Amino acid sequence: MAPKTKGKKQILKFTIDCSALVNDDLLDTASFEKFLADKIKVNGKAGNLGESVKLSRDKFKVFVAAQAPFSKRYLKYLTKKYLKSFQLRDYLHVVAADKDRSAYEMRYFKVADNTEA
Repeated sequence: MAPKTKGKKQILKFTIDCSALVNDDLLDTASFEKFLADKIKVNGKAGNLGESVKLSRDKFKVFVAAQAPFSKRYLKYLTKKYLKSFQLRDYLHVVAADKDRSAYEMRYFKVADNTEA
């Protein structure tokens, strides 16, 4: 048998769009990035990102680049947890972006106005 050679690890890239909240001054991407850095678990330990997870941000978005076993659903869970800590979970939800399959957006719930008499 030939020895197995390890290839390059697959890098998964995710985006979380916070533009609706940043425009309304409800969220700061720097604090959200810090929350993710503190809470993301690598090998069972929170806050230990090492070389396997990289976080970056701009004014409206937070970018996560992680080595392959990393779940997009885990990012959604942490985003919902962050919103809950600021009591924003009742007004916002986290949905997958329409155009990009590796992105999430934070959106306000649409409330129908029933003012018929």
